[in-house]
Amino acid sequence: MARTLRFVHLFPELLNLYADQGNLSVLMSRAKLRGIDAEIVPIKLGMKIDFDQADFVLLGGGSDREQAIVGKELLAYRQDFLNAIDGGLPLLAVCGGYQLLGEYYELPTGEKVPGLHLLEMTTRAGGQRLIGNIAIEWIKSDQGPKKTLVGFENHGGRTIHDYPPLGTVVKGYGNNGVDRKEGVQYKGIVGTYIHGPLLPKNPHLADYLIKNALRYRGFTDELDELDDQLEWRAHQRVLDRMQVTQSH
Repeated sequence: MARTLRFVHLFPELLNLYADQGNLSVLMSRAKLRGIDAEIVPIKLGMKIDFDQADFVLLGGGSDREQAIVGKELLAYRQDFLNAIDGGLPLLAVCGGYQLLGEYYELPTGEKVPGLHLLEMTTRAGGQRLIGNIAIEWIKSDQGPKKTLVGFENHGGRTIHDYPPLGTVVKGYGNNGVDRKEGVQYKGIVGTYIHGPLLPKNPHLADYLIKNALRYRGFTDELDELDDQLEWRAHQRVLDRMQVTQSH
């Protein structure tokens, strides 16, 4: 049976602040190079969302205003979204999309922008924005070997949760600039403040997400190796700039 995947992009007209479309381009390219039939399904405001038709969901980054609009729109689908996540639906949530997974985002004024409460997680605005290149030690959910993930972060929010993080901060700020944790891994969710976009310089994470999407759809065969010399050179360039030694 031919392998097919549907990558759903939620509200690309609002949540594409950090070139999140690039993450989907990477997933599409890497899937098609392996003979996997893949398509991107954009869902815009006002369109019906059927999570049963999704094999992977991207929830990208946006401003506080855009987060509030999307949060209100998705609230009607909260239970369906939660059911899909409980069933293992792979989800990549970046920056503002990551914050939306929690209970709320508290603005400097004290006003709380409601989240979807898909995770027991809160975010509060801090004083100084956390900006710059970031490198973390990726902690794979299957307890496999750690490897670095690299990218860029730019966020004013400080996020707190008790779930396993995506990784441990080597250089940069991560969730809140204090506990040295970055992102979240829970069931099929990968949430992170790393953008720019995330996946072009992290091919191993891209393949991890593709594998999760294939397993979610019921396919169990492994992925063929690709020539990732260019991707790893870009990855290493960020590490060199930060004077970080690659972990194997």
